Amino acid sequence: MGNTTADDRTVTVRMPSVWLWLIGVGATLLGLGAGFAVAPFVDWLIDLVGSAPGPLRLAAKLPTRWAVPIGTVLGAGLGAWAAVAARQESPVLTVAADHLAIHRDGSGLHIPRDRIATIFTDGRDLVALDPNESELARVRASDLPTGHLRDAFARFDYPWRGSTDPREAEFSVWIDGTTDLDEAAHTLLRARKRALSDKRAGAAEDALDGLRRLGVAVRDRKGAQQYRPPRPGPRDPAES
Repeated sequence: MGNTTADDRTVTVRMPSVWLWLIGVGATLLGLGAGFAVAPFVDWLIDLVGSAPGPLRLAAKLPTRWAVPIGTVLGAGLGAWAAVAARQESPVLTVAADHLAIHRDGSGLHIPRDRIATIFTDGRDLVALDPNESELARVRASDLPTGHLRDAFARFDYPWRGSTDPREAEFSVWIDGTTDLDEAAHTLLRARKRALSDKRAGAAEDALDGLRRLGVAVRDRKGAQQYRPPRPGPRDPAES
């Protein structure tokens, strides 16, 4: 399968290696094209607005026989950096008969199989729900082919539900002060919004963990937080 590895006990799903090669090759080709195009582009820009940024003017003065290899090398370097960053940020899922493990950017999450009642993709996210339909995990998994996820979960008889959240209709855009959430949930949603605006990923994750403990599901859509309030009734003791 290219991006999966399997043995008798586990299946691991990760970003396909061909995508990383495409990133690297694409950036290299862009660098090559920039070497040919920089001088005509600067001339066009000067004719249009009367000036061009200093670095572009310097690059345009290079002979084509130098601009092309330099652009190609710079593009290759940028592509290699982008491929490494994409690999680090992409999750790696290991599916076993008794647990699901998710590793991403140096952190990991272990979920026992007997706590997972439903698992599916929701937009770009992979979501696991417990028997109370509260979120156990929501991880960005757009880099992982859905077909390979389905096959991995089917191998160990996980409750795969495809690409639709069974409670999709219950999500709403968060508005501070709505009465279907208590003040503790609103406080955490405020904290998460500030953390996301300030690009403090750790603080945003802490707030999300607190919301999950309250049974509130949260996802990001078009720059806004959407939430699903907890259902009334007893909570799973393992979540407290």
